[in-house]
Amino acid sequence: MAAAPVVLPESVAAKQASAAMIWSALAVVYVVWGSTYLAIRVVVDAHIPPMLGMSARFLVAAVLLAAFLALRSGLGRLRVTRRELLGSAVVGLLLLAFGNGAVAIAEQTVPSGLAALLIAAVPLWLMLLRVGGGERPRPLTWLGVLIGFGGAALLALSGGDTTAKPLSVAILVAGTISWAVGSRFSPRLGLPKDPLVATLYEMAIGGAAMVLIGVLRGEPGRLDLGAIHSSGWIALAYLVVFGSLLAYSAYSYLLANAPISLIGTYAYVNPVVAVFLGWLVLSERVTTEILLGGAVVVLGVALVVSAERRRTA
Repeated sequence: MAAAPVVLPESVAAKQASAAMIWSALAVVYVVWGSTYLAIRVVVDAHIPPMLGMSARFLVAAVLLAAFLALRSGLGRLRVTRRELLGSAVVGLLLLAFGNGAVAIAEQTVPSGLAALLIAAVPLWLMLLRVGGGERPRPLTWLGVLIGFGGAALLALSGGDTTAKPLSVAILVAGTISWAVGSRFSPRLGLPKDPLVATLYEMAIGGAAMVLIGVLRGEPGRLDLGAIHSSGWIALAYLVVFGSLLAYSAYSYLLANAPISLIGTYAYVNPVVAVFLGWLVLSERVTTEILLGGAVVVLGVALVVSAERRRTA
């Protein structure tokens, strides 16, 4: 005879469902965003101007998401207040136009692995923002952040690539600061309560801003559709479906439901994923230094997660 099912109180079941959603969303961000550095590099190497390419990524994703939500729930689901629209605009500009846009511009010369390393500094900026706001993170959280960044540094030193230009590196660092500021303050901006609706407007506004930035950079004059390699179109489609619709929606959900220090651990795992995919897809050599750096990154993530669990409890 089968055992009778255990019926949990509604509050307990809701908490378990929420925890499952948080960890599922975090897994998506860990894996998918780790692969987007490679995809962005393929896009810019295929002669697609960076800002126009990323604007196409987010605008197409926004249209697809809007169509899905409208067909499933009606146009009423897309209605937002003026404050919600303004909050979505701020996040779209900080995270996408300035944050993701900086990554695309920088990866014209910065290798994807080094870009992943520099993005790993996001939790450090988040920590400084928390301290500036009067918070006092646990010492274990500080230790995890520093160890994780050290592991990411080991990964970068194992590459030995010197093609990055100083200006590109500076642009990428500025992008990480913009991303950290947007992530830190997004819960206070009165975003739409529906994470998918918030994602829709952030991508639409951020993508539109990227078009303007691309025009100011003179990118339309460098766009030659006939010269774009097929790999660029495939990578761009991957960024639309997986990098934007799936992963960015997951990240928006995390911003509304998970501790910011826990969310920031993606910046440590992404370089590990990038190295693994480079070995798997491009047959890149995996050295002892890379394995050691990956192990240190995982240790840093474990410490941050442990500290945040104790703080929440």
